[in-house]
Amino acid sequence: MALDTGTGTIPNPDGGGSAVVTAPIAKAVPTERVHHGDTFVDEYEWLRDKENPEVIAYLEAENAYTEARTAHLQPLREKIFDEIKARTQETDLSVPTRMGEYWYYSRSFEGKQYGVHCRCPIDADAEGIDAWTPPQLEVGTEIPGEQILLDSNEQAEGHDFFALGAFSLSHDGNLLAYSVDTAGDERYVLRFKDLRTGELLADEITGTAPGATWSLDGSHIFYQTVDESWRPDTVWRHHLGTATDADVQVFHEPDERYWVSIGATRSEKYLMIWVGSKITTEGWVLESDNPEGEFRVILPRREGVEYSAEHAVVGGEDRFLILHNDVVDGVKAENFVLADAPVAEPSNMTLLIGHRDDVRIEDIDCFADHLVLSYRREALTRVAVWPLTEAGYGERRELEFDLELFAVGSGANPEWEQPTLRIGLTSFITPLQVFDYVPATGQLLLRKEQPVLGGYDPNDYEQHRDWALAADGTRIPISLVWKKGIDTSTPKPLLLYGYGSYEASIDPSFSVSRLSMLDRGMMFAVAHVRGGGEMGRLWYENGKTLTKKNTFTDFVSCARHLIDTGVTSAEVMVGDGGSAGGLLMGAVANLAPELFAGILANVPFVDPLTSILDPSLPLTVIEWDEWGNPLADKDVYDYMKSYAPYENVVAADYPAILAVTSLNDTRVLYVEPAKWVAKLRATKTGDAPLLLKTEMSAGHGGVSGRYEKWKEVAFEYAWMLDIVGLADA
Repeated sequence: MALDTGTGTIPNPDGGGSAVVTAPIAKAVPTERVHHGDTFVDEYEWLRDKENPEVIAYLEAENAYTEARTAHLQPLREKIFDEIKARTQETDLSVPTRMGEYWYYSRSFEGKQYGVHCRCPIDADAEGIDAWTPPQLEVGTEIPGEQILLDSNEQAEGHDFFALGAFSLSHDGNLLAYSVDTAGDERYVLRFKDLRTGELLADEITGTAPGATWSLDGSHIFYQTVDESWRPDTVWRHHLGTATDADVQVFHEPDERYWVSIGATRSEKYLMIWVGSKITTEGWVLESDNPEGEFRVILPRREGVEYSAEHAVVGGEDRFLILHNDVVDGVKAENFVLADAPVAEPSNMTLLIGHRDDVRIEDIDCFADHLVLSYRREALTRVAVWPLTEAGYGERRELEFDLELFAVGSGANPEWEQPTLRIGLTSFITPLQVFDYVPATGQLLLRKEQPVLGGYDPNDYEQHRDWALAADGTRIPISLVWKKGIDTSTPKPLLLYGYGSYEASIDPSFSVSRLSMLDRGMMFAVAHVRGGGEMGRLWYENGKTLTKKNTFTDFVSCARHLIDTGVTSAEVMVGDGGSAGGLLMGAVANLAPELFAGILANVPFVDPLTSILDPSLPLTVIEWDEWGNPLADKDVYDYMKSYAPYENVVAADYPAILAVTSLNDTRVLYVEPAKWVAKLRATKTGDAPLLLKTEMSAGHGGVSGRYEKWKEVAFEYAWMLDIVGLADA
């Protein structure tokens, strides 16, 4: 087998036939890494120094090579972009959410990259349920009393990147705290606006984490800062109108395994600080009307025990509703249980909902007269409403939907006393539907369905749940969607997506851009592999640390199942994953390259061992609970080395690979895919194209602005369709 030279031909713009383009070759600078008696020679670690002009030159050369190798797809990219644009109602309004005396909503405008946050007053004469029926706002129609709170387009002006972090209103609705990131490094500038006058206050706080929480009287704001590893570790209290150097540190977490966050209960009675690692949590509470008081612990942290606490008033008494996974009756409640306890004595818990192996309780939301329980069963999200009565708890009712696959969740419900519950419903074929559920009557009122222009009909598409069998006999769910009418009697081009880390679940959801793929005859599937949370906590536990390889072999089992059942074939299947899902893609490319025509890896975590061995890198110590600590444990080191994509590249025929990354990403550093591609190019055999695309002014989420994101999607789809032979479909 000939060594891949990384060359290809493209049309010569001067009309002289085809021009040969050659891939950039990264120089090899051997660097030894020694741990537990093992020596690994890393030839591309020098690419880590992004202040080195040679590194930037190499990334730019890779970008130029990628553009040259995909130049023939420019017309298709433009066509897909136009399709996404044509299907999107660019000038639109969200469903208004009532808070205090206003309806809050966002606007989007044709030709503008970002949203505009607005509000209008409620109808002072409306009563009962009518006072909670959102106004029907129409595009192009003047909205009486409309006030623009923040125009993100104005905030983004003059910047290549923009992200909005905090957007927090004071309880009286007079003040807005908001923060912006214009570099992509997730460090924000926090500012304040007086909504009565439209003027910015003099207060400005730099280097904050995204959130902000007001005291009840609006005199103080609580915010977080991060340490050198980008870990939110400190909560500060700022007195509005005073110098920031007078801000008071109210909480600091020195343990590098823990993140810190702050928020308020829906009842507005308490402020809550939460401290959490991957496996342990601890909450602290303070009355909102006493912002200069001392926070007190709810339940002291215990290694391996996670919990949350929400304030409810049950039978006239203040209670904490506590979700936890501690031991109950001698058995650890892996899928969590729900208990209640007096606020003054949180450890005195009474069990409300016991443990079930087939149900993972995820959240409890508290309102003045009802509770909302969110959970998972059979790899699907569920929502139940639980009335509160004078005597305590009423009868729970699960909301039901006539769909084989769906995702449902509680939406924006900021008010403690409200007669409706905002929920969202979607599926692979159902554009997002926003409902108001009325607990008193059981009515489900459709407020809005995501508009899809161009005559979209969900009946033109099918979605289905299938199951693959892993090597150890575990059944792995697969979700599929395709356009009706394609000939499923023969293998079809298919995009197989996977993630499988952090107990994150990839639930069925609608995508306007995906229609451009489905309409060309390509199927889309999600492999719900272990390491995710679709099937409960043990699904996660059996895909992390020393069982992490299950994530990779599950994905391979799903791919083989789809091939063996005739759904697709190796010649027309593409694997797709980003971040930790990019680790999955890198591992699968090493494990079973013969099963895929292409691999798309976004901001891929493909050099995990190097990163997790370095506590000075952003977020590394926090990650030890997810992957293990290879510094302290030789077994973890050996195990991670056995699957790390970068360290297991071999001289084999890999599928076509497109790796996409961002220079300013603080979560998965650009150097990981850069090193991976450099090593692949020097090692792999065959002539399948290998491409690296680096966004030079973006962060972990990629480019900002909806039009730029559509262009990015169009670029990736065009590449993928070309790989499977559908570029001309």
